[in-house]
Amino acid sequence: MRLLILTQKIDFNDDILGFMHGWVVEFAKHFESIIVIALGVGEYKLPENVRILSLGKEKNSILPHTCHSREGRNPGSGSRVKPGMTNTAFIKIKYIFNFYKYAWQYRNEYDGVFIHMNQEYVILGGLLWRLLGKKVALWRNHQAGGFWVKLAVLFSHLVFCTSRFAFVARYKKNRIMPVGINTDFFKPNPGTNKISRSTLFFSRISPIKRLDLLVDALNLLKRQNVDFTAKIVGDAPARDAAYLEENKRKVRDLELEDKVEFKKGEPNCQAPAVYKQSEVFINLTNSGSLDKTTMEAMACEQLVLVSNRVFENIFSNEQQKFLMFREGDADDLAKKIKGLFDLEDSFKKNMASQAREIVVSRHSLAILAVKLFEALSK
Repeated sequence: MRLLILTQKIDFNDDILGFMHGWVVEFAKHFESIIVIALGVGEYKLPENVRILSLGKEKNSILPHTCHSREGRNPGSGSRVKPGMTNTAFIKIKYIFNFYKYAWQYRNEYDGVFIHMNQEYVILGGLLWRLLGKKVALWRNHQAGGFWVKLAVLFSHLVFCTSRFAFVARYKKNRIMPVGINTDFFKPNPGTNKISRSTLFFSRISPIKRLDLLVDALNLLKRQNVDFTAKIVGDAPARDAAYLEENKRKVRDLELEDKVEFKKGEPNCQAPAVYKQSEVFINLTNSGSLDKTTMEAMACEQLVLVSNRVFENIFSNEQQKFLMFREGDADDLAKKIKGLFDLEDSFKKNMASQAREIVVSRHSLAILAVKLFEALSK
């Protein structure tokens, strides 16, 4: 089977969407050929049976992170926006024009369509693909939905998500899928020494990630004279820059600067090294989709703390006592952090090993690739 993938970005240096590069590499092992249409294209190194096309949204500056030598960049990107062409409507028209051009031009080179997260592509191309006899599958994990999501589901033959809390989980055509973690890449390194009594927050910085709740919990630990260090790794999009500065100011006001370190975001391809340095990974996102970063940390045999109720179906009752805290409760979060710090090393090691086994056996990228191929091939 030949596959067309539509995604926001192909760039193994991207700190948020870099994982998609690994997905395409693994999918290419199962599909005869793959065409990827991305809104923007950066650095990539992909198998010969993969063709990359860009709708035209590229970075003009040099990328800040490098994980591999450059193999390819921006082929088939169409016309670039010339200096001074900043009209939003013109740019969007250019993207849509390129979208239809590629969808039609390569219509005889793909059998199925896989859209990652962006329902707009289904709305634009759904009718065309159905007329062409292409099987359409939408991957969407967001809890929120509305008219446009419902319309995209209508045009799709299948919808995929990783959580029962996702908006699309209510539809009969939905399939709950593995998260898709590359467990050969995200794995423990026996030679790495974790910093004792250390915590890690590794995410895009935005209000939905609840960084403020973590700062409150760390302040409680300080007041209780608990020994700890905390690393906060991530960048904030322009719209959330004030939120990041607010939390930095809060850390200063609470006199936590000697214990809390803020660092710039790292690309997904460098994430394993980030996970392995700390003892406890903390994710504060409210209940919803399965967060990939938590699963990546688990695959690296790092202890995790989450409040997302999705993990009630992943962790055993015993594991939940140690690895889950009450949603939005800074007091309970502080209590659980201290509890993990105080466990015997052998118990911590066994619990971290069990967490990795959960990812390997149920949420690996290899399993996702097989399930995706099977679903689209039927």
